[in-house]
Amino acid sequence: MTTPKWLETAIFYEIYPQSFYDTNGDGIGDLRGITEKLDYIKDLGCDALWINPCFDSPFNDAGYDVRDFRKIAPRYGTNEDMRRLFNAAHERGMRVLLDLVPGHTSVEHEWFKASMRSDAGPYAKRYIWSDSPWERFNGIDNISGYLNGVCDRGTVAVNFFSTQPALNFGFAEPEPDKPWQSAADSPEALAARADIKEIMRFWLSMGCDGFRVDMAHSLVKADKGYKKTIELWREFRAFLDAEFPDAAIVSEWGKPDQSLAAGFHMDFLLHFGDSHYNDLFRDNPYFSGAANGDLTEFIAYYKKVRAAAGLEGLICIPSSNHDMARIARKLTNDELKLAFAFLLSMPGAPFIYYGDEIGMRYLEDMPSVEGGYERTGSRSPMQWDSSLNAGFSSAKPEELYIPIDTDRARPNVREQLADENSLLNEVKRLIQFRRGCEALWNDRAIEFISGAGAGQVLAYRRGGEGGVICAFNPGRKAAEAPFLSGLKPLYMISASKADFKGSVTMPPQSAGFFQ
Repeated sequence: MTTPKWLETAIFYEIYPQSFYDTNGDGIGDLRGITEKLDYIKDLGCDALWINPCFDSPFNDAGYDVRDFRKIAPRYGTNEDMRRLFNAAHERGMRVLLDLVPGHTSVEHEWFKASMRSDAGPYAKRYIWSDSPWERFNGIDNISGYLNGVCDRGTVAVNFFSTQPALNFGFAEPEPDKPWQSAADSPEALAARADIKEIMRFWLSMGCDGFRVDMAHSLVKADKGYKKTIELWREFRAFLDAEFPDAAIVSEWGKPDQSLAAGFHMDFLLHFGDSHYNDLFRDNPYFSGAANGDLTEFIAYYKKVRAAAGLEGLICIPSSNHDMARIARKLTNDELKLAFAFLLSMPGAPFIYYGDEIGMRYLEDMPSVEGGYERTGSRSPMQWDSSLNAGFSSAKPEELYIPIDTDRARPNVREQLADENSLLNEVKRLIQFRRGCEALWNDRAIEFISGAGAGQVLAYRRGGEGGVICAFNPGRKAAEAPFLSGLKPLYMISASKADFKGSVTMPPQSAGFFQ
């Protein structure tokens, strides 16, 4: 399989487009706003973007309910605006991934409207319709519910919300007494694959550099071991290798031992599943100065998936994303600097969620917007400066897609750029160091050399023998680090301003890279 060379050093920046930058004063971010801010992202050090869904949608789920896969939602601009964004990014040596939602559509998609008709023709089996209006799909893996009573046909399976009917990629083991369950290699399942390939081909031909794939594990139903799902994605990877070998795909799967074997170039460790990602920054976080966090189980899981048989690709750790509380929710500014030192020294392509680089807050108890529910607090407008609406939009505050953070002490880009000691400038320096240190590149080796129980120093070697040792002491007391004896610090962060002087202890709340 072909791996794009650019993934060796790529650092991603995730953009929630409706909350990034509004250029027309309607209170909603847009594609022209992203294009205008490319120089900021480039200056930060990120050279790849992941843009959350921007296709035409009724926005019952913030764009993850797609109405037309080949049309940019008018509130963001036009297809030509997207083409200009691709071109502007490429002129700066940057890549752009779009958010692909292959497992379901909106109920307003033309395919679904056609499938509801009694003479549905080629779309009759494009979705998973039962033969009874009383079918509930109980106990079937990768079906979250049902929608019935919308037409004279039976019940249709849904993938997430009730407005997101599941496309029919078949069942791993169709039940013989339920003829509406198609096999994963049935004509209708293969037709669904062909349509998704055409959508991918459409955007890749325009200049897109790949896709983050929403709910990538969910396509084939009743697939307990994901065997048929893995086969499906390996076919998609072969398609990309043959036609677009420089394109990359990253999965929302959360199980790298499965997703990378399925052909994805990258997968995330996420806030759900058994990865213990939450132990890093969220649930009793290790990087809190309270020093009660424990990464023992995280490290054990990480070692296991990296050692999985036949494992290829990158295991990526995001700072946050649009589906979880922001990294700053439980960490102070000094602690965030240590967390970013970790994120930017681990293997895999780093993913920085917009605003995390300045420590934007998670806004508690926000009213739900477009199906966001508690996730809405992580989707507030980017804070560019101290002007109206934090520089996000010229609209009236009450017209914003999501209200701005009302805290007068909210961080913003302009002030942090002017402060040498800001989180933003620390992140910029860390990215610059990572780029200049080959041992820290995305695909280089890692060896853990010190566990991370409560109060212990976390340490690992990157790049093999003679590489760089990365060490972290988030606690408020100095901690023993005998493995650092005789090593030279290449980069140091210390909240206490204490220096590392070749001793075998790490200062309080410190991180360093040593050789």
